[in-house]
Amino acid sequence: MNTTNLTLADPDTPFAALDVHKSLRNIERLQTRADQLGVTLRPHVKTSKSLDVAALLHHGSPCPVTVSTLAEAEAFAEGGYTDITYAVGIDPHKLPRVIALLRRGVRLRILLDSVEQASFVAEASRQAELPIPAQIEIDCDGHRGGLKPDAPAVPEIGRILHGAGCLDGVLTHAGESYFAFTSDEQRLAAKNERDTAVAAAERLRAAGLPVATVSVGSTPTAHAAEDLTGVTELRAGNYVFFDLVMAGLGVCTVEDLALSVVVTVIGHRPEYGWIITDGGWMAMSRDRGTAAQAQDQGYGLVAGLDGHLIPDLVMTAASQEHGTLTTRDGAPLPELPVGTRLRILPNHACATAAQHRGYHVIDSAQSPIDGAQAIRTFWPRIAGW
Repeated sequence: MNTTNLTLADPDTPFAALDVHKSLRNIERLQTRADQLGVTLRPHVKTSKSLDVAALLHHGSPCPVTVSTLAEAEAFAEGGYTDITYAVGIDPHKLPRVIALLRRGVRLRILLDSVEQASFVAEASRQAELPIPAQIEIDCDGHRGGLKPDAPAVPEIGRILHGAGCLDGVLTHAGESYFAFTSDEQRLAAKNERDTAVAAAERLRAAGLPVATVSVGSTPTAHAAEDLTGVTELRAGNYVFFDLVMAGLGVCTVEDLALSVVVTVIGHRPEYGWIITDGGWMAMSRDRGTAAQAQDQGYGLVAGLDGHLIPDLVMTAASQEHGTLTTRDGAPLPELPVGTRLRILPNHACATAAQHRGYHVIDSAQSPIDGAQAIRTFWPRIAGW
């Protein structure tokens, strides 16, 4: 895409805008913390799904990454990444793609939490004459999949995998940390995440099984962890963009949000106190993650093209291609004529980014041109599974 002399006032709306200056600042913050904690940072690329965004993580060089789809794994392998964790429970139909990546020299770790999965992975490994590195998913807070560290199946799974040369370690994710509303709650979630993963690893070792990897992480706990003794790696993904959910938890500030969606005012309904835009849930997603927080941000906060928030204006409703903006507490609507362009800051960066083909890249460290940030380039996203 030729972006010469284009600004956020030029492309057809709605579209995703990514502030590279803010992303770099967010990346540096967590990398510094991981270095202080003495663990490897394995960023989760599911938020950006972009090789160009990932190039910001390690000064352009491939680093260990986490993925949520095999399409991501395959695209990152094409981009030169050779150390990848596929952090979604494996099913047998996907193993041929896993084995194909392993044969290419990619160390692709897979995830499982049952004897059934361990058995078919071990059998596939023997048939391929190739170890398939596998991690046992451990449940630290009841959020999703995984086994409790004291579950009888943990050493049984470990023995099945080890017998085929596949046992790599354990992995856990403190998904409930997204509902830890204070810094103390987030520190406790991080401690519990660490303690649970380390307990599972020690149980396997007590059974005479090797554990190379002890993996933990979520964006809230990664920023709250104070001691990761016994952990080998830290995972997080949302932090590269951040969003209103993270800001509502105090993990970041609204000023740290790197992703926004540019929309255009297309109508007014003054009798209802509405401003209508061309950015509905197809542009923003239906995620209402801040609804459970102290401050409900609707579908997103509203800023001008210069990035400055418009006081009290919120995207409070959405249909497929229409967004509705209203003011808090019945405050007067701002004067925003038809054709006015705005930026909506999202609740959930992962969900909003997934609505777009890629990112129009801006740099807020540079001065706006006629009130709109210049577009430096366009970075495509990886799609599919």
